[in-house]
Amino acid sequence: MPIYIMLSKLTHEGRKTIKKHPERIEEVDVEMEKMGAKVIAQYALLGPYDFLNILEAPNNEAIAKVSIEFGSRGTVEIVTLPAIPVEEFIGKMT
Repeated sequence: MPIYIMLSKLTHEGRKTIKKHPERIEEVDVEMEKMGAKVIAQYALLGPYDFLNILEAPNNEAIAKVSIEFGSRGTVEIVTLPAIPVEEFIGKMT
């Protein structure tokens, strides 16, 4: 299944939510899975982004749905990138 990297930055509202309800972070993972994206790993970050998620999803349309759904809530800004395993990338080059 394709791999995607999702970088997210909390908005002011998102920071307030996480401060009051830190368990919300794990609840989001469950919501993503219900939409068809499986969370492989998740990291809190220091710097311009607050979280990095490594996800599996069946296709670009499925991950776009996840990105749009969460981004439309106003609590997070999202950048989603498709990730190609290096071995696969090298194989396409030869």
